[in-house]
Amino acid sequence: MARFRPRRIGEGVGGLRGAGASFRGRGAPLAAAGPPVLRTRIRSALVLAPVVGLAVWAGGWPFLAFMVVAAGVAGHEFVRMWRGRGYPTSAGIVLAGVALAFGDAVWPAGDLLRVGLAALLIASAAWYVFRYRPGTPAVGWALSVTGGVYIGGLMSYFVRLRALPDGLAWVALALLTTWASDTGAYLLGRAIGRHRLCPQLSPGKTCEGLGGGLIGGLLAGGVIGALAGHWSGAIGWSNGLAVGALVAIVAPIGDLIVSMMKREVGVKDSGNLIPGHGGVLDRTDSLMTVAPVVYCFAMWLGQ
Repeated sequence: MARFRPRRIGEGVGGLRGAGASFRGRGAPLAAAGPPVLRTRIRSALVLAPVVGLAVWAGGWPFLAFMVVAAGVAGHEFVRMWRGRGYPTSAGIVLAGVALAFGDAVWPAGDLLRVGLAALLIASAAWYVFRYRPGTPAVGWALSVTGGVYIGGLMSYFVRLRALPDGLAWVALALLTTWASDTGAYLLGRAIGRHRLCPQLSPGKTCEGLGGGLIGGLLAGGVIGALAGHWSGAIGWSNGLAVGALVAIVAPIGDLIVSMMKREVGVKDSGNLIPGHGGVLDRTDSLMTVAPVVYCFAMWLGQ
């Protein structure tokens, strides 16, 4: 499991990291990442893209299995980050929260989340109580429950989204607009980024990059929505534009949430499983906040 080891700040190379690297710029336009770095990231993306695409296309149990594995790995990285800081987080509790959230997504009529969350809170607290050691067990308990519910609860919305009548189009829209927004943010932020967006958490993110993310999200949303409308009558260009705008707003929030965690524990990446991109948590931070927003928008449209 050493491949999941979080990288401390200063261990890795700089440049484009993927979803969490948007809006780069430290008071002046940034130089491009070196060719070896970009080549590594492009190779990783070329390997991952077909896997993600096939899982989304298949839907059903294959997509569920893919999402559960991704959430489980992200949860493992979450636990290792906080343990590295000395907090006794529990992988079992985090994974239980992930399983609970995905179970509720698959069987919403069973009311698993409401009943299961109460059981998880009580059982996990009891586990820490009876295994009490001096230190920070209460913080470890709170982090474990929060990590499982946050990662599992948000990522499971992709399963809910895929289960909609036009779920394939909606998931594709959510993924592609997020990546287009991140790309637009990176490119414009690198070119003209000067005004920092959130300097205390992520000094490299700029307001100019945020504008680039909006442009990328709108372009991708409009095109994908129009194509989906042409092929299946789903979404349409106007709704695609709306989703693109929403994604450009909420995706950076997801990125900054995970950046806050990493800054707290003093690591650059949540792991090193994906060469050039960091860990799964790094690659899904923006998507976690995008999925529930796109799902709610689809439900508002009557899906």
